[in-house]
Amino acid sequence: MTPKTFEARCLRLPAATKVVQWEGTSVFKVGGKMFALSGGFTASYMFKTADMAYAMLIEHGVARPAPYLARAKWVQLVRNDALPDAELTAYLAQAHALIVAKLTRKARKELGLASPEEARR
Repeated sequence: MTPKTFEARCLRLPAATKVVQWEGTSVFKVGGKMFALSGGFTASYMFKTADMAYAMLIEHGVARPAPYLARAKWVQLVRNDALPDAELTAYLAQAHALIVAKLTRKARKELGLASPEEARR
């Protein structure tokens, strides 16, 4: 996946934003919390994962623990093309969903990300 496509896939997720920080790194956030990184200090893509995906991606040699973020189950792909585009897109959606789930109910509602049940409250 090209950097331009990576950015587009991240930004098409609901309420996703991009800021550039840390030596030109593109930081993709939802509700002010990071879910993916590209460029800048890292030449490859980094994103948040679920526990099982973290172990699997590292075990298969597709990714390594992300510098400074590994304790929070972030991975860094060994190469930008280490995963097929469709699979990387699915991991980005999962990263986004993991962060959204950690936002407060109020924050999810303000961002339009509340579940139908939460929205009725």
